[in-house]
Amino acid sequence: MNMPDLSTKTKYSADKFDLSIIIVNFHTEELTLDCIDSVIKNTRGIKYEIILVDSETTGKIKISKNFKLIKSKTNLGFTGGNNLGMKDAKGKYILLLNSDTLIHDNVLGEMVLWMNGNPKIGISTCALKNKNGSLQTTGGYFPTLLRVFSWMIIQDLPFVDNFIKPFHPKINFYNGEKELDWVTGAFLLTRKEIVDEVGSLDEKYFMYVEDVDFCYRVKQKGFQIIYNPKWSITHFGGASSVKAFPLISEMKNIKKFYEKFYPSWQQLPLKILLKLGCLWRLFLISPKIYAKAFIEI
Repeated sequence: MNMPDLSTKTKYSADKFDLSIIIVNFHTEELTLDCIDSVIKNTRGIKYEIILVDSETTGKIKISKNFKLIKSKTNLGFTGGNNLGMKDAKGKYILLLNSDTLIHDNVLGEMVLWMNGNPKIGISTCALKNKNGSLQTTGGYFPTLLRVFSWMIIQDLPFVDNFIKPFHPKINFYNGEKELDWVTGAFLLTRKEIVDEVGSLDEKYFMYVEDVDFCYRVKQKGFQIIYNPKWSITHFGGASSVKAFPLISEMKNIKKFYEKFYPSWQQLPLKILLKLGCLWRLFLISPKIYAKAFIEI
């Protein structure tokens, strides 16, 4: 895929944006403001708006000329917060961007123009990196029963991912450009026309797996979902949640995903695989977290 040419200026209409950036704040005020500052300092060649959905009750974040502030009296979660922002989006493209990220170079400007030149791409993401520059995981393949079995029990064995496409790939998977089934909502760039067609995030998922659900609906419409590490951002990760919460939430929400999209007979095997995986990991990784997960799922 060709890199965009940014040598010429883009003409804009007075009432449209190329990109609407949705950021949800919940107990991450300093990170959120740093994220917005990085967008402003490093984005060129496109007309964009920043929509900040603030789920705080402390009122620490104030109205600013740099972003549109939408206040929520309650914590709507990642899903509800982003949906609130998307309702107000005026851009041709919509970017869901975690508050604990930093934008570098002209990632947003270049990716928007790259998407313009590749109309079959419905969703894209870039490389997510830790503060030290190492890669993070960011998406994979839909969680079929075989992939859930691999993820929960045998994925650490050599070469397993070569034979079973992983729900959560290992780090070395992300070194090159890939077409995936789903990408994480930490940086999810899509087209507004797609959101209008398939609907917004499903609020049955408070947090976790809502990105898998959204990508599933987009893939059903025939669009590609691309991971492109030519661009990268910093993602600090985990700033709004504890370790047990994302794990248990993901497992519970995979069950909801199956109830919504897969045949009903698969729900019992899924539950068995998740519980077996918890028992296996209870001994190998963390008795406290996986005992709790075993009980709650």
